[in-house]
Amino acid sequence: MTATDITNKGPCLGQRHVQVLLLFLSIVVNYVAKLNVGVAVVAMTNAESTNPDFKEYDWNEKQKSYILSSFFWGYFITQFPGGYLCRRFGAKTTMFYSTLGSAVLAFVPPLCVSWGGWQVYCVIRAVQGLFQGPIFPCLHAHLAAWCPVNERNRLGALANTGIECGTVSAMFLSGIIAASDLGWPGIFYISGGIGVVFCVAWILFAANSPTESKLISQEELVYIETSKNAIKAANDSESEVKIPVPWKAIMSSLPFWALVVARSAQSWGFSTLQAEIPSYMNGVLHMNMKSNALFSALPYLAMWCMSYIYLITSDILLNKKVLSLTAIRKTFNSLAFLVPAAALIGIGFLDEDQKTLAIVLMTANVGINAGSTIGSALNTIDLSPNHAGVLMGVVNTAANVVPILTPLLVGFIVQNEHDRTQWQIVFIISAVVFTVGDLFYVIFGRMKLQPWDDPDFLKAKETHNEENTKNSTENTKL
Repeated sequence: MTATDITNKGPCLGQRHVQVLLLFLSIVVNYVAKLNVGVAVVAMTNAESTNPDFKEYDWNEKQKSYILSSFFWGYFITQFPGGYLCRRFGAKTTMFYSTLGSAVLAFVPPLCVSWGGWQVYCVIRAVQGLFQGPIFPCLHAHLAAWCPVNERNRLGALANTGIECGTVSAMFLSGIIAASDLGWPGIFYISGGIGVVFCVAWILFAANSPTESKLISQEELVYIETSKNAIKAANDSESEVKIPVPWKAIMSSLPFWALVVARSAQSWGFSTLQAEIPSYMNGVLHMNMKSNALFSALPYLAMWCMSYIYLITSDILLNKKVLSLTAIRKTFNSLAFLVPAAALIGIGFLDEDQKTLAIVLMTANVGINAGSTIGSALNTIDLSPNHAGVLMGVVNTAANVVPILTPLLVGFIVQNEHDRTQWQIVFIISAVVFTVGDLFYVIFGRMKLQPWDDPDFLKAKETHNEENTKNSTENTKL
């Protein structure tokens, strides 16, 4: 039986959709905790633009750049172990403790920053990053376990739209909260609270695989497992754990490195925008926090909407066989990288008198970048469903070294946040990184199952090597 034969046999709505919804929400709550710092730092250092009833801190641009960077000091460290933890303990347990740890730490800054200053805030953010590191390896491992072959692109993209929703929520809600009676401490209390609520829902409804779920119907279980068997994927999460990881084959795989380069380039451009848009709007465009909150969130609202447009378009093109998966991934990735690269350069030449055009360009820039989810974010599952969590751990480790560097680079270049010419340099560098990353991915990226995904790959290789050695010995004797 092939994947095509079973396309219409699964229920329209089932537990696989519940799992995707949970993954979507996990990204949202973790992104709120991760990205609220961009708005929080502005509010904490410029009380007049938000709520003057709360304490203001005199932190310079370099100190603020350390705060923006510090989350990723811990985040990149646990990306790679995150893939192992998913294989060892399952995505359910790993995701739960990762999100709970991050949520609890979200409550801490208002209690500690008053006596520890920006340094203790950096420590809290770094530890929070350590907890969040396994999130995306868990997500990709969970998708590989739950998604039928013919639904992977659709369901994977739906789960990943949590990135845009979480970013919108972090930018918009944080600004509104900071300007309210709750002040900037409310940013942390609310983000911690929604994280704890999610953990309760996750522990009640999540399951590592269809075979472990107590709520799945027999019809849906058969549908998912038969679909995975059609491409010789592992039947359940336990067999996945037993499959050895072919590290040498993975690390010598050019398609894998094309993915690493693409995701690192995406991380560079996107992290620059995520962390710096509030500061840019406040410093160059002279917008107060209330309007800053709205306009900082607007690009990510566009990104959230565009992610569904990309999803629907790719689904139609793929199902009608207008374009192959390879063509869709590379085309969408190029749109997501090259158009924002040009827009970034344009933004750098605008000032306060061209505020409307700057907002339009930033909104279009970030919105079009949503195509990177379809373009490259899901490529780990294309290459190897059996090792998707491990691959994502390695890819995210590399990609999340980048957000450590970008705020520090901004802090080094932008000595005066009101100087537009200094911001131009930042945006031009990001545009170049976007362009180079896309070209590498277009040339070397692949969307086909790799030989090393086979559970028997290492065993077959050992047998082949033994036969070669045996033949070589016999030839020598002759």
